[in-house]
Amino acid sequence: SADSRQCFKELDIGVAKPSAAELAAVPHYFINSHSIHDNFSAADYESYALEKLSQIFREKDIAVMVGGTGLYIKAFAEGLDAIPAIDEAIKLQVAEGYAAMGISWLQSEIQQHDPAFYASGEIRNPHRLIRALEVKLSTGKSITELQSRTKKTRDFNIVKIGMEMPREKLYSRINDRVDQMMADGLEIEALALMPFRELNALQTVGYRELFDFFDGKISLDKAVELIKQNTRHYAKRQMTWFKKDEIINWVNADTPITAEVKRLVKK
Repeated sequence: SADSRQCFKELDIGVAKPSAAELAAVPHYFINSHSIHDNFSAADYESYALEKLSQIFREKDIAVMVGGTGLYIKAFAEGLDAIPAIDEAIKLQVAEGYAAMGISWLQSEIQQHDPAFYASGEIRNPHRLIRALEVKLSTGKSITELQSRTKKTRDFNIVKIGMEMPREKLYSRINDRVDQMMADGLEIEALALMPFRELNALQTVGYRELFDFFDGKISLDKAVELIKQNTRHYAKRQMTWFKKDEIINWVNADTPITAEVKRLVKK
């Protein structure tokens, strides 16, 4: 998996984890592998994924990576470069801004100063926003630019396949999926996680909106509406990110793709 949230064993419904039957069908990696209390970065994912891949390649010729988080896929496929040291005064400036005005201030600052990172789909995670803003203010460069300057060589071939569908249909499926999550018990799952709401892992669409409901800031109907809206926005940012990758082979998500996948892998 290349999903930055499905790895957390405490999260289930809100991250649309594979079912028990699906997990039993084939070996899965980076699912239920970590705790929300673990600090885990894209660089950590690069090391983790490469290690697991080396294990798979001892017995198999092909591995399938599925996801999700653009920066994780980029880290795996191309590696991440070292980020220059950040000026301490800038660290303090960003920390004070976040403490005083919250995540909405970080999002606004990132949208203004670093639109490339804003498009990456990570704008709900305050710690990644802080890091990106620190880098931009300190170096004048986007963290995404620094992370893509030197591509590491991999000793295996990578075939990227993207699935797409008309936006209206995608948004309709998102709305239906959120309704199903609520029916499956997302509200109860989120309530149990309230004591840990400040952790990185819970700066996630589906949980934050329900936390606001529990705080009495919004109604349950409004929380569900916002989950749908924020998920649609996230999907749009994901597509913007992936469409910039020129080596992705795009296929229609509503058509059988087995033959096309086999063709691309053989190619």
